[in-house]
Amino acid sequence: MKLGYCSDYHHLVRKFRRRHAGRRRQIARIIIDGYNLIGVSHANLAAERERLVWALSEYRGKKGNDITVVFDGWKSGGRFPESQVTGGIRVIYTRLGDTADSVIKEIVGNRKEEWIVVTSDRDIASFVWASGSVPVSAGRFERLLERAVDASSGERGDCGEDDADGECGGERRGRPRTPSRKEKALLRVLKKL
Repeated sequence: MKLGYCSDYHHLVRKFRRRHAGRRRQIARIIIDGYNLIGVSHANLAAERERLVWALSEYRGKKGNDITVVFDGWKSGGRFPESQVTGGIRVIYTRLGDTADSVIKEIVGNRKEEWIVVTSDRDIASFVWASGSVPVSAGRFERLLERAVDASSGERGDCGEDDADGECGGERRGRPRTPSRKEKALLRVLKKL
């Protein structure tokens, strides 16, 4: 189609914007309890942290989400918290005496926006729900992260036999029930991940 007039072009742009206005993907704000995700029983904890930040950077490149990862510094941290950006990932090391839990609560509680908080800590999950954000278990996020990184590296992101929670879109059997408010919120944020 040949566009002869500027108004024809602007008409098509407006039509495209109206058609795709609802499809714009919202950027999710994700905050991760770093040691809750990778664990602390590693021979080289620094290398594990670097691997996690690299995987999150790959994931961010694919999904475009805003990601912050918080590591405990309560035993070996400095006098002040440290914050750096590596590969587009904001990495926070808490100060000596602080836990990642307290920093996550402070961030989620002070900023009135919806966060996706990756943790398996029940206390943090309860706080996150009460703050209007949504917690995602570390195990579930780890599977999503591995699948996304495998897909970006050309490997097959296979769901395997363990798709009990239906993450891969597998067919569920039995009588459907109405999901709770929390289940609906979790399903909504999982689409962003």
